[in-house]
Amino acid sequence: MNNIRRTILWVIFGFSMVLLWDQWQIHNGQKATFFPAPAPQKAVVSQAGASGVSAASVPAPVATVANATTSVPVNEPRVDAPKEKIDVTTDVFKLTFETEGGTLSRVELLKHIDVHHPGQNEVLLDDSKERVYLAQTGLIASVPGTTLPTHKTAMTVRPGPRILKADDKELSITFESPVQNGVKLIKTYTVKSGLYDIAVKHDIVNTSNQEVAPQLYYQLVRDGNKPDGESSFYSTFTGPAVFTGEKKYQKVEFKDIEKDKAEFQKQTNDGYVAMVQHYFASAWLLPDGTPRENFMRKIDTNLFSVGMITPLESIAPGTTKTVTSRFFAGPQEEKKLEALYPGLELVKDYGWLTIMAKPLYWLVDQLNSLLHNWGWSIVALVVLLKAAFYWLNAHAYQSMAKMKAVNPRIMEMRERLKDNPQQMQMEMMKIYREEKVNPMGGCLPIMIQIPVFIALYWVLLSTVEMRNAPWVGWIHDLAAPDPFFILPLVMTATTLLQTALNPAPPDPMQAKMMWIMPLAFSVMFFFFPAGLVLYWITNNVLSIAQQWLINTRMGVPPQFNLPKF
Repeated sequence: MNNIRRTILWVIFGFSMVLLWDQWQIHNGQKATFFPAPAPQKAVVSQAGASGVSAASVPAPVATVANATTSVPVNEPRVDAPKEKIDVTTDVFKLTFETEGGTLSRVELLKHIDVHHPGQNEVLLDDSKERVYLAQTGLIASVPGTTLPTHKTAMTVRPGPRILKADDKELSITFESPVQNGVKLIKTYTVKSGLYDIAVKHDIVNTSNQEVAPQLYYQLVRDGNKPDGESSFYSTFTGPAVFTGEKKYQKVEFKDIEKDKAEFQKQTNDGYVAMVQHYFASAWLLPDGTPRENFMRKIDTNLFSVGMITPLESIAPGTTKTVTSRFFAGPQEEKKLEALYPGLELVKDYGWLTIMAKPLYWLVDQLNSLLHNWGWSIVALVVLLKAAFYWLNAHAYQSMAKMKAVNPRIMEMRERLKDNPQQMQMEMMKIYREEKVNPMGGCLPIMIQIPVFIALYWVLLSTVEMRNAPWVGWIHDLAAPDPFFILPLVMTATTLLQTALNPAPPDPMQAKMMWIMPLAFSVMFFFFPAGLVLYWITNNVLSIAQQWLINTRMGVPPQFNLPKF
């Protein structure tokens, strides 16, 4: 087989690898990287389902901790008492708590605008007919049939301030349950200025005349819908995740929970449980060394939970056991997450290229600290990467220049020997040997760089700091598509210019494909975030400049090879 056919096969092989990788991702329960399936149609979740008291709720899975067989309550009868909502406001949060169980039912992020609903803030946790996303805690009795305060128990809230003033460092809100079977639960949330993590303290008071040894559970309940505005052209993960020191980061699809195929470490003494979506996450954090059992389950139609159960030591009569924890709900700001808990930054999911993506994020973050503009930081990052790969790219462009120099001879030979394919192949190989030309020399150096640029793609796609970050002029949000499609049009033009500068393949069909494929892929960029398109434009412009320079130095004048259809 001649070299031209090999080139065609390499192109087919490369595209096939992309498709195979996509299918492998789907087969292993991951979202497709390049060709995601459309998001399922949203299902409205009933308020009964949101509270976990629907008669249709399936039983919770059995959780065995400290030799006690228990489960997180689902169908406990509701106490007949009005459910009151209490709003707490800080400089970064507007939180809504409910007296039913002291549940955190709404988290509005005051420093993050909802890009799909102009004029509104991003709402992470919520409890409405269209959306359910709650943070709940409660107690499980060690004696079967005994009920203790849970997330459905009517509680009273202690009076106190509800707005964290500028000169205040922290604010607390406390919920107190009635005594149930000799146990009272006092739940205190403490918020601090500028922080997205909330200190949560549980005081378990034994008012009985005998020892009790309950278990404390923490859970996040969420519907299985994708966030509003999810793109059809790229896919990000939405669902629960578990982190442990032994198994590290384990994310699970909602459909795997529904099919009872969720795989994650259940027994552990460290880590966290989380709900993850594009740009934002929530997580329950317990101190390391605290034994707990992680769980995931489906609790109602399109309603899922992830959580953990921790056993408590025996509480003597008339004494109180205090358990401290933290709840995080906010943006996936990598440095802050890592400082909060090592491993929490993994909710910002780079996939299998994390080892490359993390250094790239560090570099672009350092550039932004100097330039104070994420758009120009992207441009500077691409310049640095092109400089790092300069000699590798130079080798590729030199090979292309040689191909362009011998192309007239190849075309003349193909025309002369078009009726003698065997002789044509021999002559072509002879020309390549004489001119020391490798037709694949321009492809291999580029293929080596592909993992780096895919990693950079995920960095730019996942970095919440670029959300609502302006660049210049009409670009007010690097995480949203260009509203006037100017950047995608420029990107398409630079891609076609780069194609025109490359040597035209001798085979007419291959030459047509070289023009059709860039045009086809350019369509996707009209729906990509502006930051990603800016990255590709910068890369294209620098590649064209380098190719032009190398061709000129080698005495091969730049020539535009226009398509012939």
